[in-house]
Amino acid sequence: SSGINAEWPLRPGRFKLSYYNEYKSYLSNMVAPLVKPRIVKKRTKQFTRHQSDRYGKIDGSSWRKPKGIDSRVRRRFKGQFLMPSIGYGSNKNTRHLMPDGFLKFVVHNVSELELLLMQNKRYAAEIAHNVSAKNRKSIVERAQQLNIKVTNYQAKLRSEEDN
Repeated sequence: SSGINAEWPLRPGRFKLSYYNEYKSYLSNMVAPLVKPRIVKKRTKQFTRHQSDRYGKIDGSSWRKPKGIDSRVRRRFKGQFLMPSIGYGSNKNTRHLMPDGFLKFVVHNVSELELLLMQNKRYAAEIAHNVSAKNRKSIVERAQQLNIKVTNYQAKLRSEEDN
């Protein structure tokens, strides 16, 4: 075997077995995106905040624009940290696109899911973090009927042994 488990994201030990089998079939005939363009990122590294290496209290990933009158970074000297600019923006056609080719649409209830009925090859539903496990189950079941992809369908689902 190659060491890659095709059923990895489902983790059968955590979920009710009937639910697991239901979603194994759901994954096999899941909807595919209408078009899946190649996503090209101009820069994948995060921009580093100036002097974040010098102070522990400054997080390197929290970008702030340097505003000092003598700042080497602001004046764009060679060898200094790069600053974000509009030129690093993504292609308009692939902006906000997930790697699977869908755009994300946050859903709070079943009625919001109905909005994606005609757009199921363009948008994938993502259940909001504050939706209860009971409502999640109904949203996921309705999404399966409407053939809508749900990105986080396995979240907050526990097996009956855990309860």
